[in-house]
Amino acid sequence: MNAAKLASNPGTMSPAKEKWNRYWESIRYAFHVIFHPFDGFWDLAHEKRGTIAAATTFLVLFLVTRVVTLMFTNFQFINAPLQYVNVFEQTASLLFPFLILCLANWSLTTLFEGKGRFSDIYIAMCYALVPYVIIQLPLVFVSNIIAFDEGAFYNVLLSVSVIWSVLLIFVGLMQVHDYSPGKTLIFLVATVLGAMIIIFLILVFFSLLGDAVSFFISLYREIAFRLN
Repeated sequence: MNAAKLASNPGTMSPAKEKWNRYWESIRYAFHVIFHPFDGFWDLAHEKRGTIAAATTFLVLFLVTRVVTLMFTNFQFINAPLQYVNVFEQTASLLFPFLILCLANWSLTTLFEGKGRFSDIYIAMCYALVPYVIIQLPLVFVSNIIAFDEGAFYNVLLSVSVIWSVLLIFVGLMQVHDYSPGKTLIFLVATVLGAMIIIFLILVFFSLLGDAVSFFISLYREIAFRLN
């Protein structure tokens, strides 16, 4: 029945193709966001121009960029011996703090009367990582064809990628929560503090969990020894 309808109406798009087109449209929209952040982030949050799939794509590219940078950047420009680079460790060291920052930001929305949902915060912060990717990935190649004396240009672009992304995070959260710049700055400080508290609680939880496991293992061994 559905196939017959699609055949009789060529203009009708299948759900899968519609989702695919929406995904690519949200990918392309990232270039509008990074150059026109105020209306771009507003449309991401309020006009639903972004998608979770596209945001996750940018997050994955961010993680890949970091690993590629550590592994393939010319040794003159980075102090990261390849034999000591653990891909999973490097990925986790960025992914978990990023997700915890999103969680802390969302957790404080009630206290600061923010309007953003967790998905809005996640999408905005992922889209803000795009300059980091589009600048630092090509720099990996550039680092292998320039001399050390030309490193000033390389270092400037590295700084630009980080500063650009940080500014986009600032504007993105301001638009998502509909805050003033001053309130956004206070909110970001509170978010970092909240993330540190969450990390501390997680560490305490796993420390207590490890102690509990060790206690029960010791108890089991003691009982087994006495029974024997």
